[in-house]
Amino acid sequence: MRELPSGTVTFLFTDIEGSTRLLDELGAEAYAAALGEHRRVVREACAGQGGVEVDTQGDAFFVAFPTASGALSAASEIEEALSGGEIRVRMGLHTGTPLLTEEGYVGVDVHRAARIAAAGHGGQILISAATRALVEDRGLRDLGEHRFKDLAAAERVYQFGEAEFPALKSLYQTNLPVPATPFLGREAELSEITSLFQREDLRLLTLTGPGGTGKTRLALQAAAEVAEQFPDGIWWAPLAPLRDPDLVLSTLAQVLEVREQPGTGLREAVAAALAGKRTLVVLDNAEHLLPKVASELAGLVAACSTLRLLVTSRERLQLQAERVWPVPALGAPDAGRLFVERAIALDPSFRSTSSVGELCQRLDDLPLAIELAAARTVMFSVEQLLERLGERLDLLKAGRDADPRQQTLRATIAWSHELLDERERALFRRLSVFAGGCSYDAAEQVCEADPDTLQSLLDKSLLRRRTDSDGQPRFWMLETVREYAAERLREADEATEIGSRFADFYAAYAEAAWPAWHEHDSPVWLRRFVDELANIRAALSWGLEQRPSAALMIVAYFGWCWQGRGLLPELRDWIQRIHARLPGAESVDPRVWAYSQLDLAIASYELAEDNGIPLLRACLPLLTEAGLVHEHALALNYLARGLINADPAEAEQLALQAENEARGLGNPVVIDALYIRAELAFTRGDTEAAANLSEQALAIAPADTYSRMMALVHYGNLCLAQRQAGAALEAAQEAREIAHAHSLVRELPWAEILLAQAALLGRNPDLAEEHLDQARSAAEHSNMPWVLSSIKLTEAALHAVRGDNANALESWHAATALSDRSAWGLADYVIENDLLKPFRRNRH
Repeated sequence: MRELPSGTVTFLFTDIEGSTRLLDELGAEAYAAALGEHRRVVREACAGQGGVEVDTQGDAFFVAFPTASGALSAASEIEEALSGGEIRVRMGLHTGTPLLTEEGYVGVDVHRAARIAAAGHGGQILISAATRALVEDRGLRDLGEHRFKDLAAAERVYQFGEAEFPALKSLYQTNLPVPATPFLGREAELSEITSLFQREDLRLLTLTGPGGTGKTRLALQAAAEVAEQFPDGIWWAPLAPLRDPDLVLSTLAQVLEVREQPGTGLREAVAAALAGKRTLVVLDNAEHLLPKVASELAGLVAACSTLRLLVTSRERLQLQAERVWPVPALGAPDAGRLFVERAIALDPSFRSTSSVGELCQRLDDLPLAIELAAARTVMFSVEQLLERLGERLDLLKAGRDADPRQQTLRATIAWSHELLDERERALFRRLSVFAGGCSYDAAEQVCEADPDTLQSLLDKSLLRRRTDSDGQPRFWMLETVREYAAERLREADEATEIGSRFADFYAAYAEAAWPAWHEHDSPVWLRRFVDELANIRAALSWGLEQRPSAALMIVAYFGWCWQGRGLLPELRDWIQRIHARLPGAESVDPRVWAYSQLDLAIASYELAEDNGIPLLRACLPLLTEAGLVHEHALALNYLARGLINADPAEAEQLALQAENEARGLGNPVVIDALYIRAELAFTRGDTEAAANLSEQALAIAPADTYSRMMALVHYGNLCLAQRQAGAALEAAQEAREIAHAHSLVRELPWAEILLAQAALLGRNPDLAEEHLDQARSAAEHSNMPWVLSSIKLTEAALHAVRGDNANALESWHAATALSDRSAWGLADYVIENDLLKPFRRNRH
């Protein structure tokens, strides 16, 4: 791209009129040829006048010129060259002094030029007053003042040439306010809302959402976009200043310039004025006037069949004719763009940083919060704002001309809070203990929620609803709202009581999850664990300070979930911190103490720490005394696995004991025990016994379960060791499908490693590299030395296959540095298949 002009710049926007219709009429081939000719004409004309192409989208061009006369000449040439063809182009020119950044132009002038072009018709060239002042009078025709869909102040528009065209597609009769800033992003939301106005049955549309989500700005823009459907006018009535709901009708009458006639009520007078007219009325901020405003609007809807109402409210109106459209937070790209544009408006030297996205995310991508934060960039860097987010309710303030309800985040939320009754306020503040949202059952048990009050908070946009991994409703607060609610909880002196209920709830929840790992339905609870992880962490933090025994119960019974999600360092740290706060083992349930010791031992073992084996030995008597038979078998299994190389005889004995203990319990530990015995048999050279044991493990693993997935990995390892690449590939593919289906992030790398090794065995290094990349990605946050070691070993084999012995040796040493314990059947056997003869490993 050539260097973009700066300073005073004239923008030219072009767009083909009726492109979809032309495609249908001409057919794809002829249309493509015409479109190609159109692009050639536009580019040659613009380049000839010094224009620089900024952007091209579909059949539209955005070009910047250093001079207004050059831009007009280019537009004239384009029109003349295309005048005899099928394609008709509308063009708009506007001149301004936009900010030029690394990303391109920033400022209202870009939006203005685009809106002027969009208002025209095919073959028509429109120019703004700013451009008109810089060019000679070359047959320019004054079309008068117009307001466009960007809702800026009225603009005088001129047409180049004397041809006759239909009226410009600008706003008709309207009193829509002029926003202080341009509309950014929300293209998808705007498209969805405007499409609703195509429906004949739409009478009343309510945009709902908490304060600061941008309901008003979205409603104004949507109203402007559908202006052509309402030739009798679009009228805006702000309701926020009203305190008396009886004034709603008189406010509307004043906006419509309707006067009450003697003997006729005001409602009848307004209805008569609107009768038969295609009119859109936008009522902004109706929540504090409910339910009176709802009854007034119901009467108008019934009396005026052609009237359409667009309402913004933090609470739905609950009318039969109402269609509710919840306004979401901004998408991440739009949130970052909004922040940057607002910051640049205050300080042209502002430059975006990588922290902008995190800041917007922590502000819930809430437009008001983002705008208030951008206003603070005059004093603070983005990174400093991130550090101060704990003070967000008061730190982020608007300018003097802002609506008092939106001067600060605190004021915005307080406006909604003041509209709640006492029961609603109590539930609102208590729900703040949930850091990650909650189910109805959790809200009922911890906060004494009832359906009507919870529904009311949803209706008032103080709660939001989504679906959890079980397909059930989950209720949550924006973080800014939760922060305000937490303040109210502390003020009400309920924090200790609700915190205790909260910790007790998750202790019981963890205990309910505990049996799942040996009942083959662990993926269900692993998904629930992810849903609840933010709450579990919050409960642990509270319990660590106030109730260590409850905290230990949570972490102990959920230990296998931390393991399943690759969070073993966190598990280990929680247990150690809680143990340090307890007066002693006798202060907690022996089962909980024993189970926590097992979790700590497993974490240490999986993380290849030196104390893993001693901790496993030490927890065996504790598990026996506590009657934890499943867990005892599991500990034996881990101990056997850890002794495979150091003491094969004891490993065999322990694995057989674990198998015998677990077999009568229907425990998936049986599969691991069989796998360990198969590895030992293979190491001894008894391949028949190894195959028999591996097939037994596969046969008893229920379909589509974690146990089946691991049995497939074990079986695939045996096939790989016996050079059966096809069978290994088949087992690995099914294992990967199960891992993806149940989000088994910790186990997924094993399947990818196995796929990579099967590909290497088949002498397909490119495919092996693809699977190895997937394994690296899946293991990125695992912190499991065995996994990382096996990846490096496979990487060594890949280098060897490609003849790169130097990198093969480097990867080999990196693998052994990560762990001296390599899982049987994995990269070792690929390496020992004469691929890395100089580096062959002595497994004994």
